[in-house]
Amino acid sequence: MEAYRDQYATLFNAGNDVVVIGISADADTTLAAWARESDFPMLFASDVGNEAGRRYGSFDAVRKLDTRNLFVVSPDGRIAHVMLSFKVLSPDAYTELAAAVDKSAAVADSAHK
Repeated sequence: MEAYRDQYATLFNAGNDVVVIGISADADTTLAAWARESDFPMLFASDVGNEAGRRYGSFDAVRKLDTRNLFVVSPDGRIAHVMLSFKVLSPDAYTELAAAVDKSAAVADSAHK
């Protein structure tokens, strides 16, 4: 999440017309404390029962944890881009993410004109 925070302005248009939500199996109190301590500009959602992970194919039943999948949701609420097993240490992953966010924003802008 630190990489998202550190690249927030460029990846997510500094939060203008972009909402970033990190979903974690951690308790809401743990997430809130971590978000404050690390000065994260994005939102967090607690999924202690892994329900969101199961519904979106991000839950590894063998290891009993969510995987690092990433979904770009367009303004109309549809999943516009999926990055399975997001590689947090790969610069190429962030290039792909930025392009997906830009593309989703461009589609939304053209729909509003």
